[in-house]
Amino acid sequence: MAFFLKVNGGQEGRPIRAYELAKAVEELGAGEILLNCIDCDGQGKGYDLDLIKFISDAVDIPVIASSGAGAVEHFSEVFRKTNASAALAAGIFHRKEVPIQSVKEHSLKEDIEVRL
Repeated sequence: MAFFLKVNGGQEGRPIRAYELAKAVEELGAGEILLNCIDCDGQGKGYDLDLIKFISDAVDIPVIASSGAGAVEHFSEVFRKTNASAALAAGIFHRKEVPIQSVKEHSLKEDIEVRL
């Protein structure tokens, strides 16, 4: 798989692959990686599970999944199908599309640890 680094809101590519960057920042001492997929950002169709699995399997530091959540099921899906240590969302909460408590309740039903 080839996932490439983009900057400036996804407008400019860089000649480094996401895997190489993840391994490099881990080697440099990063404590975790906040992994954002610009293609999924704001879409509400779910996280980029292929990218998250690829990177979370490649490194030994926590990977936080970001971009794409649009339903409570997207949170449990990212934990069941990848090795993400955490998942975040913002827009769906700011726009009040999904209540935070609903995500927590769904996650608990799916045996995913959450803070209440």
